[in-house]
Amino acid sequence: MAKNIMIYKTKKTPVSEQKVEIVERKGTGHPDYIADSIAENFSVSLSNHYIENFGRVLHHNVDKLEVIGGKTEPAFGGGKIIKPISVLFSGRATDVVNGQMIKVKDIAIESAKEWIKRNIRHMDPDSIKWIFETGTGSANLTEAFSRRSRIGSNDTSFGVGYAPLSDTEKIVLETERFLNSDGFKAENAFSGEDVKVMGVRRNKRLELTIAMAFIDKLIPSLADYFEKKDRVVSILKNRLEQYTDILDIEIRLNCMDDKKAGINGCYLTVTGTSAENGDDGAVGRGNRANGLITPNRVMSLEAVAGKNPVNHVGKIYNLFAMKLANEINDGFGIPVEVKMVGRIGTPLSEPIILSIESQKKIETETRKKIISFVQERLSKIEDITSDIIKRRISVC
Repeated sequence: MAKNIMIYKTKKTPVSEQKVEIVERKGTGHPDYIADSIAENFSVSLSNHYIENFGRVLHHNVDKLEVIGGKTEPAFGGGKIIKPISVLFSGRATDVVNGQMIKVKDIAIESAKEWIKRNIRHMDPDSIKWIFETGTGSANLTEAFSRRSRIGSNDTSFGVGYAPLSDTEKIVLETERFLNSDGFKAENAFSGEDVKVMGVRRNKRLELTIAMAFIDKLIPSLADYFEKKDRVVSILKNRLEQYTDILDIEIRLNCMDDKKAGINGCYLTVTGTSAENGDDGAVGRGNRANGLITPNRVMSLEAVAGKNPVNHVGKIYNLFAMKLANEINDGFGIPVEVKMVGRIGTPLSEPIILSIESQKKIETETRKKIISFVQERLSKIEDITSDIIKRRISVC
């Protein structure tokens, strides 16, 4: 396999030295994040059910999932839901084994309700309209899962990863995670989970444009809304003080707000997510495998959430490449980009190519050590399946 591992110095300008850098993160309550999370929770719950009842994960890909926006009428002090959101389950999953029926629909809906309860405080899972259209798996892919020999890649696809994060990436990620943290929510209960952060760095100046839903029943008036909005900006500025010796940071929150427009000029929601009022979501339209959207970086358009954790090469290679990049950077002190391609039917441990690029020159002895390290990691690539099923790894 050593011949398929290439390590070389790239002439690319490091992201931190580029004049413009763009980084986005869609947070917990964003419709696309909700879609990714429900699909992945469905896949993990299904995988665990398969293991408990049949001893192994059976074929499934339940990533074709959509969140269909509802309709609400927010109001100061509390509005109402006119039409609830809908969740459409599609994709494929094994539903019969030796004549035994598997309650895939029940697993789908219960796993989705469980995620909503844990993550969207003001949304009632029982109010959601659940549309179940998940079918059985394709014959040849299901058959491939039944083979006792080492399972090969389900497709010909690629995965990418990089490390370390740039300062801009760290700040965007930290901003959303902080605004959706338990501590922040405890002190600012009016803040909803639908948080989106767009970071634009121009040289050393970073502009953060943030959209954050407010909970209408906890906002009694127009004046209170804008007072609380100012409070959020102030708290966030204090939080990001640790980065101000690196970048000059400007924060803008809910830029569509307009005091003259009254309630229509405020980002108010009943449930804390824009999905309640016509904003749809779909798997694969949100964050990449490391939780960010980064056009300055190497990226894959692969939708990772909801795909099976055993042999879906697009899922496994993206997660593995990101993990490998971090391990190389941490262990050898070398910033890297990792790209790897898998061929359908070939073992996951045998990529067609695994390239490691760095802006730093890598000496011969270090190169040998990295190749040996990569080979060792590839030999255990199937461990990532257990990490996914046991929720030790995040996909969005």
